[in-house]
Amino acid sequence: MVSPESSASVSLPSMNGVTPRDPHNNNSYGTLVDAPYKLVRLPILDVVDFNERIIRAYEEGTGEKDLPADDTVAHSYIPAGTAALRDFSYVAPEIPEYIPENCTGCMDCVTECPDTAILGKVLAENDLETKLAGLADEGERTMFGAQWSKTRKYYEGPKKKGQEPGRFAILIDPSKCKGCAECVTVCDDLALKMIPKTEEKIQGIRRSHRLFKEFGPSDERYINDNLLVDMMLREKTHIYVGGAGSCAGCGEGTALRMMCAATGAKYGDQWGIVAATGCNTVYTSTYPYNPYLVPWTNSLFENAPADAMGVRARWDQMGWKDKPLWCIGGDGAMFDIGFQSLSRMFASGMNIKVFVLDTQVYSNTGGQASTSTYTGQNTKMSVHGKAFGGKQERRKEIAQIAMMHPRTYVAQTTCAHVNHFYKSVIGALEFDGPAIVVCYTTCQPEHGVADNMATDQARLAVDTRAFPLVVYDPRNGDSIKKRISLQGNPAVKDNWYAHPKTGKQIDFIDFCRSEGRFAKHFDKDGNPSELLLMAKQDRLENWQLLQELAGLR
Repeated sequence: MVSPESSASVSLPSMNGVTPRDPHNNNSYGTLVDAPYKLVRLPILDVVDFNERIIRAYEEGTGEKDLPADDTVAHSYIPAGTAALRDFSYVAPEIPEYIPENCTGCMDCVTECPDTAILGKVLAENDLETKLAGLADEGERTMFGAQWSKTRKYYEGPKKKGQEPGRFAILIDPSKCKGCAECVTVCDDLALKMIPKTEEKIQGIRRSHRLFKEFGPSDERYINDNLLVDMMLREKTHIYVGGAGSCAGCGEGTALRMMCAATGAKYGDQWGIVAATGCNTVYTSTYPYNPYLVPWTNSLFENAPADAMGVRARWDQMGWKDKPLWCIGGDGAMFDIGFQSLSRMFASGMNIKVFVLDTQVYSNTGGQASTSTYTGQNTKMSVHGKAFGGKQERRKEIAQIAMMHPRTYVAQTTCAHVNHFYKSVIGALEFDGPAIVVCYTTCQPEHGVADNMATDQARLAVDTRAFPLVVYDPRNGDSIKKRISLQGNPAVKDNWYAHPKTGKQIDFIDFCRSEGRFAKHFDKDGNPSELLLMAKQDRLENWQLLQELAGLR
């Protein structure tokens, strides 16, 4: 996390490794605009002044009325990481409470939190005891010391090997938590529970948060590079600092955090983003808040891949060929209006990575249908009525289309399948050419899903063949069969997955029952409509095609 005291050192990332020049020198220019593009001569910001004058004014509610217009506003220029100063502690009546004795250190809550509101840390026991002894307040020392657990993973394991055991803790940041309770839902160990906010509780959590930061980074000895979930124990992976204005429990927020963490684990902050207009650009650039610690720009809805091609070409000219560039967009931007631009980018062979936030609707416009929308889904522009029961068309499959382009890496994944997600992103980064990662991202308001259920819905989407996991890597052979993998899907050789205990078939109808967007397709007895049965057949045919391509049929 970025604190007000440290924000000046991270708010203006320098892509070429050069420290930003004197902010008071009229001949100084910002690295984000000046270095990659050489087009706009924008004076570099005095970040301390921005935080003290502009951020403070917006936090106090006077920014829109009292602040003068200036060059930074005119250029839509927001320093990096300013969203770390945003406070959401007022938006929910409850907050998670950590129960150390139940924790196993699995990191699921840290990984799946869409707002960087939960952080994990592991310290050597002797180091922790030394730091605790340095606290003058005995009550504070007792309170904070009780929050460090002795997990099998970090404590008992090293101790059995004759090594110094580590103590693990999870910290809730009350300024970032929106009370969605997804962390509680994904924790199978009952190490988190939602509790009502009281002044006493919040003050204690804030003190813990301050101490958590002051105690320094995780001890590298306890971070296992072979366990991808451990990457968020490193502070350098927290490229997405939280404070974005996304909905509570937003599926997109988790996807962006995990993508940033995977990229940051290898490249630090030496990479950039070109984003297509959509929900992702609205909640990450609501002036004056920016949750990214890397340079990024927001292009039009239809041409983000073309914009990325221009940035990539310029970076390559400057010798920045090894710096990753992510092009981000929703299914509307990449499946529909920006599809030609995307296709052209693939054909170019340029080293650009595309990350698609697939919600199956244009969430930013109130849930319009896109070609990613499922048959029968109720959306704007395809409303469920007497004549038509929602979307009539079949869903476009961008993964299969992308595979047909020359030498393009393709992955389809979800945040619920953490290892598959991280391997997909890392595989895209390591591929020396164009790559696309399509991620299923629940949109709670448009799907009719509870705030805490994004991860569960993503897992159900895979189990019911609504959204199969796929990896297509051209490096793996000279045939589609060798290049494509369906690993991670349940019952890969069967049509449908059956529950291992009950033997009950789990199919697309079960997925539809769990979401409000399909609610009108069920009669009073719970029987699905004919159109929904057609949608089920569509999902089966899509799955069978993937099986055939992978040599499983």
